[in-house]
Amino acid sequence: MMQQIISHTPLYVWAVLALLVYRGLLASRDREVSLQKLWIVPVAMLCLSLSSMSGDGVLGGTVWGVWMAGLLAGAALAWKLDGGVRIVVDRAAGTVFQRGSWVPLALMLAIFVAKYAVAVVTAMHPETRDNVLFVVAVTGGFGLFSGMFVGRAVRCVAAWLAQSDAAMA
Repeated sequence: MMQQIISHTPLYVWAVLALLVYRGLLASRDREVSLQKLWIVPVAMLCLSLSSMSGDGVLGGTVWGVWMAGLLAGAALAWKLDGGVRIVVDRAAGTVFQRGSWVPLALMLAIFVAKYAVAVVTAMHPETRDNVLFVVAVTGGFGLFSGMFVGRAVRCVAAWLAQSDAAMA
């Protein structure tokens, strides 16, 4: 059965996986990132998270509220978990120094595996699209994963703004 699942997977899916692994490996090393480039991965993860959502399902328009609750919870969790990490801002160079971490790779792979598993499960068992608990768990999970990326980026922006305020004082 696994061979059938993998053989029916479009090639672009494997390209997306390769890109996610590449970006995750980059994130594992200390690096300076411009404020604009800092948002590439969070925006990509938001797009990946939102790409298969629809207000036409069993939750109707509530799906967006469930996703947003997950997003906010993930952002708050990332803010709290990264709270002890000092963010170094170089306003003159327009960069933020980010410590290397394996967490982004783990989160990207979690999103990929979750999307892949959901696609397989709903293809094999279409009735799961009508299961409220399944849809809430998947939607909230995608929001949570995306929120982790957004929370980390927002923390960097907050450090950027705090340095600006400190420089003005």
